[in-house]
Amino acid sequence: MEPHRLSRQDARRIAVRAQLLDAHRPALVAEVVDELTVLNIDPTNAIAPSEDHILWTRLGGGYEHAHLQEAVETDKTVFEYDGMYRSVADLPLYRALMRRPLRYAKTADWVAANDRFRRDILALLRERGPLLTGEIPDTAQQSWGSTGWTNNRNVTQMLELLVRLGEVAIAGREGRERRWDLAERWYPGDQPEASDAEVDARRDERRLQSLGIARAKQTEVPLERMDVGQAGEPAVVADVPGEWRVDPIGLDDLGRRFDGRTALLSPFDRLVFDRARAEALFGFEYVLEMYKPAAKRRWGYFALPILHGDTLIGKLDAKADRKAGLLRVFRLHADGDWAPGTAEAVQAEIRALADWLGLEIAEE
Repeated sequence: MEPHRLSRQDARRIAVRAQLLDAHRPALVAEVVDELTVLNIDPTNAIAPSEDHILWTRLGGGYEHAHLQEAVETDKTVFEYDGMYRSVADLPLYRALMRRPLRYAKTADWVAANDRFRRDILALLRERGPLLTGEIPDTAQQSWGSTGWTNNRNVTQMLELLVRLGEVAIAGREGRERRWDLAERWYPGDQPEASDAEVDARRDERRLQSLGIARAKQTEVPLERMDVGQAGEPAVVADVPGEWRVDPIGLDDLGRRFDGRTALLSPFDRLVFDRARAEALFGFEYVLEMYKPAAKRRWGYFALPILHGDTLIGKLDAKADRKAGLLRVFRLHADGDWAPGTAEAVQAEIRALADWLGLEIAEE
């Protein structure tokens, strides 16, 4: 079909609405996770863990971490898999992935060499689960070798692989420590099965619904992909090279009034996580600089992208100092000139962030 022709503003509004960042806020954690399809888990606490920060930007000041915990552990509308929280409605897609063999021979060989260890874990969970990681003994016959932080972390490595293979499920957390149980006991058993043939195309469709507009193919980003294959319909965006795929629902929504708001985003937010997409559609240059030496940072250790309406307008360099009870605001970086009233809207959102964190604002 002939590609849809979109202005950059059209494309931005499709993306913002798809990510639940317009003025119409959702009401429930489960609703947010279902619409976003994934909720990134990252413990970096310069402001708040990313899963909580992302939910706050959608749900507002009434959100508490206990609401996410309830969705995972009590309501079971959300489950954790591969470093993300995901909607239980998508579980059949992931159960299909779990049926696939392990990708790397080294990993499969390690699991095979530790079959007794695997059976020890499953038997212990069957008898006493759910259990925290620290409650599961290491009975590995062969240690996991790595040059990274996973070296010799046999229990964690085996548990994660058993989750990938659909034998174990993450049954919640105590602080940052995960709790584990048998998948057959934790996952709902009344869902329809998805065939292996349909799973990739369906995941592309779900990903496009959450992004609104995306490339068909691109270089992989860490964690969840952000390209969408042939999902949706073709589109071109004015003054942006190449072709995009656009969600038909997003196209339909262009016919109604766009009501925006101001939001202080996590660096792991899906609206900005694909830095090339953010620059192409929003003209927004951004790098997470926590891994850079302080002298080489332009915007700060953990600068928050600032959304205002359908535009990314700058970065907030701030840090939550919980011991002092302060939200330390080091600098507000404006990308270009702000329209009248924009600074006031951003300051109001900084106050809302401080209130949610239970901190006072300190201008540094």
